Amino acid sequence: MRRLNPYTSVLIVVVSVTACDRPSPTSPTDPLASGQSADGFAGPFRLGGPVGFLSLDQRRLFDRGRVMFTNTFTPATGLGPLFNASSCAECHGLPVVGGGGTQVETHMTAFVNGSCDALEAVGGQVVQDSATPALQALGVFREPPIPGATGTGHRTTPSLLGFGLLEAVPDQEILAHADPNDANGDGIRGRASIEPDGRVDRFGKKDVAPTIDAFLADAFIYEMGITDSAEPDEQTIAGQPLPPGVDPTPDPEITQDDFRATVAFVRYLAPPPTAGFGFTDRQGRLLFSRVGCAACHTPALFTAGDAPRPLANRVVFAYSDLLLHDMGPQLADICLGNATPAEFRTEPLMGIRYKVAYLHDGRATSIDQAIQLHGGEASGVVARYLALSPFARATLLRFVSRL
Repeated sequence: MRRLNPYTSVLIVVVSVTACDRPSPTSPTDPLASGQSADGFAGPFRLGGPVGFLSLDQRRLFDRGRVMFTNTFTPATGLGPLFNASSCAECHGLPVVGGGGTQVETHMTAFVNGSCDALEAVGGQVVQDSATPALQALGVFREPPIPGATGTGHRTTPSLLGFGLLEAVPDQEILAHADPNDANGDGIRGRASIEPDGRVDRFGKKDVAPTIDAFLADAFIYEMGITDSAEPDEQTIAGQPLPPGVDPTPDPEITQDDFRATVAFVRYLAPPPTAGFGFTDRQGRLLFSRVGCAACHTPALFTAGDAPRPLANRVVFAYSDLLLHDMGPQLADICLGNATPAEFRTEPLMGIRYKVAYLHDGRATSIDQAIQLHGGEASGVVARYLALSPFARATLLRFVSRL
């Protein structure tokens, strides 16, 4: 049998997806063939490796970024004095470096009269659970509860695989899926989180960062206490300055070049490959669309033509619209950015087969349980899911579990 070259395969995937009704491609024939990666390119790419077509300079920067990502910081190199982890890979290591993790951390903010305060002036919004020896010697072993907080939430570690493709989705592509006034009457009211400068957010469980640079700058300071040029100030202890002598490393604690390399590593991480689909899985995808899951977990997004070359003009099967949705009071916890306590960004389902816990706080131990815990805008979807026959429900779950 004559084998198609990779560029022909990509063209077939793009044509088949764009022939579907947008914004939610739900073709009966799944565009992902067995062994393909989640961005529709023939492969699969090595799990935890880079996307294809990197230039030599981009690959060098990616490799340098991997070194930074796996580097273990110490107090002498900037760690802490309050922190949750001593390296990026300590949390993002499952199933490979750059993936997710089993850690659950605590976040606290204040939501008063419809206004959200991240409480950054008093140490918010991430509560660090560890301290360096110098701080422990003063009797501080973790960050105390944040003063003024009205809500507490717990967060699992997200996988970063495929983040560069999500960053490359243009703002207008995300905005095209928004329906804040439910104009189509389906009960789904996704809305975009927009920065003061007009950029559309897409990262974080509350949709708080428009770029990988912004996402990682927050991660360095909040998770490891590492300052950089974007976040040059150390965290306080409940609003009080750090005691003298507990932070010996001059700020910023990593160079701009090291930060840039770490961003490149995350930006060029390949998306996770699927497990491959057969007939049963294609039926599961039809059910996924029929009950309404695809109204928020949009199967395909399209990257911009002016994105970096390895990420440009691509189809990414993220299974997310990257919008905020009201998930109901049962899941509500903290506000953050533009999101109210009940609002969460639609979690991408690509790579869900590598997860061991589900939802934003890991409370669900199975995909079935995670679906049933959806509320708010998803209430109708859950009702239709529960109305499926046991066989149909199992078929849908099998499809999702192989993404």
